[in-house]
Formats: sequence, structure tokens, C-alpha cells
Amino acid sequence: MNDLEVRQLRYFVAVAEELHFGRAADRLGMAQPPLSRTIRDLERQLGVTLFERTTRQVKLTSAGEVLLRDARTALEAVTAAAHRAQHAGSASPRLRIALKADIDGGLLPQILDAYGTDPAALPHELVLGGFGAQPQALRDGLADVALVLHPVDDRGLDSEPLLTEPVLVAIAATDPLAARTQLCLADLAGRTLPNGAPADDDRTAPSPSGATRQASNLSEIFSLVETGSIVFFAPASVARRNPRPGVAYRPASDLPNRTLAVAWPQEARSPAVAAFVRAACAIAATYNAQADTQMQSTTA
Repeated sequence: MNDLEVRQLRYFVAVAEELHFGRAADRLGMAQPPLSRTIRDLERQLGVTLFERTTRQVKLTSAGEVLLRDARTALEAVTAAAHRAQHAGSASPRLRIALKADIDGGLLPQILDAYGTDPAALPHELVLGGFGAQPQALRDGLADVALVLHPVDDRGLDSEPLLTEPVLVAIAATDPLAARTQLCLADLAGRTLPNGAPADDDRTAPSPSGATRQASNLSEIFSLVETGSIVFFAPASVARRNPRPGVAYRPASDLPNRTLAVAWPQEARSPAVAAFVRAACAIAATYNAQADTQMQSTTA
């Protein structure tokens, strides 16, 4: 069997994700007949049927499902290899740090200060992205290290937890629920999150925000919260740094805590990445020790 080509895998993934040859051809910017021929040639090359084709639908076979999983991984690796090679060949290499703005537990400035004192440190560059985009930025070779909120898709990644904090419900100060000292998810019936999901659905509880349709950043999210349009699950550190007269923060008994972690690709061998991870873990350890001391003093 000849080696598979990247072009073949890209064509296959497009058809497998669209489950429609016409839509896949449009997505790839090509005509449908050569796409169909490429898929037939791929099946002959592999000696298996990848798609069940009828006049009404296209479905993946079990062999196709296996190839889709591995093809996605292979294409990610090819893309990442190109990005990392380009980055490594830069005249002024930098450590690219992926994160969502304001989702750093308030630790980022201290981490960067500590990182900058390490002999292995490189100049850093912040790679800002939406909620949950950081793991993929690492896999695609667009970032070297990231700050992420667990749970995340950690395929191909290693990580170290930094701090765990409660998640609060941000609601309009005029909302009747703001009069309560504690809530539960059932209390949020009829209200929605920034991603349009129902706030009382426990399947949405692990995400403090989700991918936003109505708002693209925290300022817009909080503006919508103030008007009563949405509610928002905010990590405690985000709530502390965003006090607003029109927003009330309330604990919810059945909202799970969130863990901030530092993550990096499993194959990373960069001294700068190791330096950043060391700095992040050291700063988090100090922060957690101070938080424990404050809690003991307030409960004594």
C-alpha cells in the first residue's frame, strides 16, 4: 500500500464531516467529480469502503470512522509542524502564550515577572483567543504554552493545575434572585447563558461561559447581564476584578469549582516552555499558600 497523501486526507475529512459530496466540494473550492474520484481511489488504495452511499445519504462505515479520527490527528500534526518550523526559523523567537483575556486567575502578571528572571526565558507573546480555543492553538502549533480552564480537550497535551476556585452566578442586580444569598441551578430556570444555552441545564454547568453568540468579550457579557438579558457563570477571580453596580454575584450550591492549569504539547522540549511552567507553578503555590493562610485566619 502506498503512503497516504495529505491532499487525500483533507478531501476525505471534508466529505466525512459534511456527509455530502457537493457540500464538501464547495468547502474545498473544487468540482464534485474529481473529489468523488479521489475518494474512490483512496478506498481502492486502502482496500476498504469508507462511505456507504445511497441516493439519499452518505454515511461513514466503521473503517471510515476510524480513518476520520486518525486523519484529523494527522492533519493537525502536519499543520502544527509547519507552524512550529516557521516559528523556530524566526530571527527573533518568542514564547507564545495562549489564553483567554481575564481568565488567568489574576496570576499572569506575576507569572510573567517570575518567568522573565529565568535564564531560559525568551521574549513572550500573548496569543489571545476565545473560551476553549487554547488547547487547539497548542495542537496547531500556534502557541507554545497556554493557560486553560479544566475540563478541556487535552489530546496530545500535558498540564499542571495551578489553582481551583468557585464559580459564581452573575445576574442583574435588579433580578429577584439577587435578593438571595445562595442559589442553585434550578433557580435559573428560564434564563440563558451567553452561548444561548439554558442556565438551569446541568450539562452547561461545567463551563463558566461557553462560546458566546450575543457577546464576544467580558465587557459585552457584563453589559448584557446588567440588562437581565443573560446570566453568566464567572470564576471567583473574574468576579473580583469586575465589580459592577448593576451585577450581583451569588454562589450556587451545584456549580462545580473551576481549575486553572498551565498546558503545553506533550512533545515540547523547549527550555522556555519549561521555564514558564516552573514560574506558573511557583506563583500558584505561593498564591494558594496565602489563600489558605487567609482562610485559616478568618475561620479561627
